[in-house]
This record gives sequence, C-alpha cells and structure tokens, in this order.
Amino acid sequence: MPLSSAVLSKRLLDESDLGPGYVRKPEPLKRHDDVTVNGCPALEKLGGNAAVGGSLAFPRKAKASFFYAGSSDSEVSEELYSNTETELSDDVGRIFEAMTSCPTYQVLVGSTPVTVTTQKAPAPRLGDERWSQLLTFTVGRRGSVVKQTVVRTGTVVVVVSVSPGLVDAHVATAVDKAHRAG
Repeated sequence: MPLSSAVLSKRLLDESDLGPGYVRKPEPLKRHDDVTVNGCPALEKLGGNAAVGGSLAFPRKAKASFFYAGSSDSEVSEELYSNTETELSDDVGRIFEAMTSCPTYQVLVGSTPVTVTTQKAPAPRLGDERWSQLLTFTVGRRGSVVKQTVVRTGTVVVVVSVSPGLVDAHVATAVDKAHRAG
C-alpha cells in the first residue's frame, strides 16, 4: 500500500543520520524556469525536469537536502516517493532508460545552456530494484559530477543524489530509514 507524503517526510534522512557537520538546506523558492532538452529524443518526450534528474511525477513524495559546512561539493539530496510497485518500477525504469540512452545532450534552463553527460553506474545491492548513474553538468567551463542512485523496495522509492564518493556512504542508511516500520 502506498504511503502518504506525511509518512514519507518522517522517513527522510536528518542531520543525525549523516553525521557531524551536515546542515539541512531550506527548501528553495519554487522556480519555474523553462527547461528544454535538445539532442535526446527520448528525454524530449519526458520533459525537461527528467533530463536534469529532477523530481519524479508521483503525488506522494518528500524531499530534503543537506550541505556539509565548509564544503560546497558535499551536498546530499534525498527524495522519497510512494506508489504501487508496478507504477514505480515502470516510471523510474523508463526515465533511467531515457536518460542513459543519450550519453550527451544539452538542456536549456531558462536562457542558460547546460551540457549533460550521463553514464550508467553500479548500484548497491539494496531493495527490489535499483538504478544508478553519473551525471556531469557543464555550464561554460565549469562542471560538476553527481551520482544519482535510486532504490525501490515495495511501494517506496529512495533517490539519493550527491558527489560520487558520498552517495554510497549514505544510500544504505536512506533505504533503511525509508523502509523502517513505524
């Protein structure tokens, strides 16, 4: 049975799960930049947010982001979603397949061009299904790499996005907490 957004929000990681030095980021103000995909027909069909690893379109969801004091490369983002097993599996699988079908594409966020490079990555052996990818975002000459790992267990999907070395350190804790009874 799918869980409500209120239940999911209680199962998000918090500062004590991540360790000393992590601080929760305030939720950003809702931005409505137009996101347009160029160079990847599969993603163009799904829409712009999917192309940049954005939120999934499930009504039952919760999200939290943290940063490590003193380091701009240590942001941790977690999203939880709940729906039927079949819908979660089908939708997440379709999005990941589309994202990794085009190794490089361009996204226009508002008026800023962003080159996105995707590559499938090994996923930890957790849950019923798992997906993982490395995303490299390049704006001008500046680039950043994010590892995004998604784990589905039953009717809950956990999405952890962070710098590659840190996602593996936090994904098992996130999956455990998200699926803990209570």
